[in-house]
Amino acid sequence: MAIRVIAVDRTDIAACVMPDRFRHDVTYFASPAGTGDAPAQLSPREYWINAADAKVTLEDGVLTIVSPLDSSSRTELEITEDQERWLEWLVKHNIQHIRLEVGG
Repeated sequence: MAIRVIAVDRTDIAACVMPDRFRHDVTYFASPAGTGDAPAQLSPREYWINAADAKVTLEDGVLTIVSPLDSSSRTELEITEDQERWLEWLVKHNIQHIRLEVGG
């Protein structure tokens, strides 16, 4: 089943359709609520993606994963073509606040 990524408060932007696995992938890119410029609270299935971080990840083509057990342990993973397409959509439209909807 497809996932539609909606730009919250941006009805002028068409949704970005992503594969079902994206509902898990998005957490690697999201800022925790209340950190940096992210709102203190987000509704269910809503995420805040820091614009500067999205741009760096897109330019570098890699995602840095930090171990939840040891913050000094980091791994770099190459982003997928789907993730790259989604990041391009974010950067092009200057989107930070998104919502995931099931169905495409």
